[in-house]
Amino acid sequence: MTRLFIRHIVFLFFYLAPTLCMGTSSVGQTQGLPLLFVLTVDDQIINPIIADYLIQGIEKAEQEQAQAVIIQLDTPGGLMTSTHLIVRKILNAKVPVVVYITPKGARGGSAGVFITLASHVAAMAPSTHIGAAHP
Repeated sequence: MTRLFIRHIVFLFFYLAPTLCMGTSSVGQTQGLPLLFVLTVDDQIINPIIADYLIQGIEKAEQEQAQAVIIQLDTPGGLMTSTHLIVRKILNAKVPVVVYITPKGARGGSAGVFITLASHVAAMAPSTHIGAAHP
C-alpha cells in the first residue's frame, strides 16, 4: 500500500468524521464519495460477540468493495482468542482497516493495542490513551 493511498484514506476519514454516526454504517455511497464502513466498539470488552461483529463488518465491506473500514475503538481489553480472530481478519483484509481510538477519554487497552497495531492506519482522538492495563 503506498503512502499516498494511506494519506488519502486518513484525509477522507478526518474529512468525513463529523458526519459519521455510531454503530455500523456505510458512508459515501449515495453521495458519490468513496464507500467507507464504520464499526463502533463503545466501551466494550473484546469477546466473541464483538469479534463476530468486527469480522462480519469487514467481510461486508469487502463484498461491497468499500474503500476502507473504520473501527471506532474504545475498549479496556478482552479475551485473547477473540483478539486473535480480529487481528487475523484485519491482517488478511482485502480492504484497508483504520482503527481510531475515540471519543475523548477512550482507551485502547490490552487487546485494543493488538487490534490497533494490526490495522493499516492507526489514529487517536485527543485525550485518549493506548496500552496495557496496569494498576
